[in-house]
Amino acid sequence: MKRQPAFTLIELLVVIAIIGMLLAVIAPSLEKARRQAKAAICLSNLSQVGLAAKLYAEDHDDYIPRGAAGNNSPLWFVQFLPYVGHRAAETDYRHVKIYRCPAWPMSGEGLYGIPNSRQTVCFVINAWTFRDRNDATGTEIREPTKHGTFRVPVATAYLADNEAGPWRAIIEDEHSRELPRCDVFASSHLPTSESQDITYGRRIARRRHRDGCNVLFLDWHAEYVPAETMTIRMWRDR
Repeated sequence: MKRQPAFTLIELLVVIAIIGMLLAVIAPSLEKARRQAKAAICLSNLSQVGLAAKLYAEDHDDYIPRGAAGNNSPLWFVQFLPYVGHRAAETDYRHVKIYRCPAWPMSGEGLYGIPNSRQTVCFVINAWTFRDRNDATGTEIREPTKHGTFRVPVATAYLADNEAGPWRAIIEDEHSRELPRCDVFASSHLPTSESQDITYGRRIARRRHRDGCNVLFLDWHAEYVPAETMTIRMWRDR
């Protein structure tokens, strides 16, 4: 019988080496594409939340939810449920995928050692109010306010990517005691802040997507914002 030709050991090793080199070249591109896809999904999620917020305001005399520091403060992610395809009486928001960013880190721990994987809300809300245009500090607001209060909605943030540091709150359900730590009302909450204080530390993600985060603005469009360009002005209602 004729002997069938076969690869020699050296030829096989050369092929394996070539495949390894190709994988080394391709892997960074694949990882970059994966990150870009997650960022795009996050933007889409925020856009859908923006549509829900718009519909909510139309049904509630132009009012929208703000901070969650008070016991009776309406939670945006619960209030918007009827506008993201859920029954009005339903309050369990935890299976709503658009409330999560796919780039949220699933490893590591948040406040009190709670695993990051148990985070159910990956965005923080604008709870910053100012007396007037000369007020450079502002205070926290807990009650819903009229959408018309915001002078420049196209340039004013409503929601942004939540930071995932070990000092940050993990929200497991609508009764979590850490809900008051998921709003923005101080300059130390901005992504350029170095503070890791439980209450006044950075709350907006610094590097969730590239070197910044995704933001839902009050004209209900979503876009990427580099961390270094985000200032108090982007959160002002006056």
